Amino acid sequence: MTDDLATLDATAQAELVRRGEATPTELVEAAIARAEATQPRLNALTTERYDRGREEAASAALPAGPFCGVPFLFKDLTCGYEGEPWHDGMRALKDADFRAPHTTALAQRFRNAGLVTIARTNTPELGIMPTTEPLAYGPTRNPWDPTRTPGGSSGGSAAAVAAGIVPFAHASDGGGSIRIPASCCGLVGLKTSRGRISVSPSGEIARPLSVQFALTRSVRDCAALLDAVAGPEPGDAVVAPIPTRPYRDEVGADPGRLRIGLCTTVPATGKPVAPDCVAATEHAGRLLEAAGHHVEPAHPDVLAERDITGAFLAMWNGMAASNLARAGRLIGRELTADDVEPLTWYLAERGREETAVTLMDAQFAMQTATRRLAKWWEVDGWDLLLTPTLGELPPELGVLQTPNDPLAGFARGASFVPYTPFFNVTGQPAINVPVGTSASGMPIGIHLVAAWGREDLLLRVAAQLEATAPWADRRPAVHA
Repeated sequence: MTDDLATLDATAQAELVRRGEATPTELVEAAIARAEATQPRLNALTTERYDRGREEAASAALPAGPFCGVPFLFKDLTCGYEGEPWHDGMRALKDADFRAPHTTALAQRFRNAGLVTIARTNTPELGIMPTTEPLAYGPTRNPWDPTRTPGGSSGGSAAAVAAGIVPFAHASDGGGSIRIPASCCGLVGLKTSRGRISVSPSGEIARPLSVQFALTRSVRDCAALLDAVAGPEPGDAVVAPIPTRPYRDEVGADPGRLRIGLCTTVPATGKPVAPDCVAATEHAGRLLEAAGHHVEPAHPDVLAERDITGAFLAMWNGMAASNLARAGRLIGRELTADDVEPLTWYLAERGREETAVTLMDAQFAMQTATRRLAKWWEVDGWDLLLTPTLGELPPELGVLQTPNDPLAGFARGASFVPYTPFFNVTGQPAINVPVGTSASGMPIGIHLVAAWGREDLLLRVAAQLEATAPWADRRPAVHA
């Protein structure tokens, strides 16, 4: 059964349980077998939860949610169960055997949906880099080409889903960390609107860049899982508009004739990105035109301005400093440079140098840029922005993670991810759709961005592309 299940999305696996053709225990045992078979080659997982997952699958108390019995994975960052390992990609937390002090709201919602979590997935330290090569756990390898990065920071989740271990997995996105690995590994990756899914007990004010959701193989899984976990918690500072109908109803729905701006250059320089990425994006543009949409070269002018990048970096540095201070409090001692990776310490040092005025100015610049960007959608009459997800194909491992010269890899990352961080600043939803393939066989994603709160539109258009350029039958070199 395990070979057959490796090719089914979560919707199909849940249907097997509902029809009595498989039990949750059978689904979970098959997923554990696939995890054990692929882990030596991919290193996608950090801590196992196999025995607990088996207990939950066999329990009469397993919630009868829409994905009852479907196996799942947690990214080892920002999401966890009380009393279970939680390391954020950090050696200090790993060495201290740190355990989650609480069950997060999203973790509980995944559980309520009937999902059975069997392990946690690898992530770069504190989710900082767009590659998954932490010193704490070693590099995760891309199933399509194990010499290359699976992206980051949700690279472990992406590798596991692409390799068929589970049909979908938890992910988070503070600068592209859902969309980047989705492109690298040939998956659907939706970064939701700020306030669409509660990040409780964290907060949208202190951590405005990051959202949490999942990486999926199919658009219908993406929509159905969003139905299961979206919504606010008491005290949330930002709440996205309530959808008019279930997101699963958007899959296959007619989006109407949309006005779509196409951008294949780096906004700040006007230079094109890698030819394969341009070709995939232009191909997607032609597919959308054939579906009846109007596509023309256009993008918001504010994307070319430095203020938005400067604001992002100020917040990124400040969060690094804050996260190290928080981690130190969690294990009862102040962290030093010996406890963390060189880049993490460098960014935290820059963050500690920032003043309250610097951070307030960064937040002001973020809000100003957000208003100006929103005008392109809400006033100028555009429905979607279409760009490449990445500026190049996934680099080889070791290109972006450079401990001996940490700024070299960090700077290199800017050309790798020239589009995704903008929309963490604005809080808009954006989705990676894996419509392209390079000459060497690597998947290439395209990036669609909608106005705040319009996940419904992204899902309709992503489903159109899935119907016209299906990817479900593609298999990476390493597959369960």
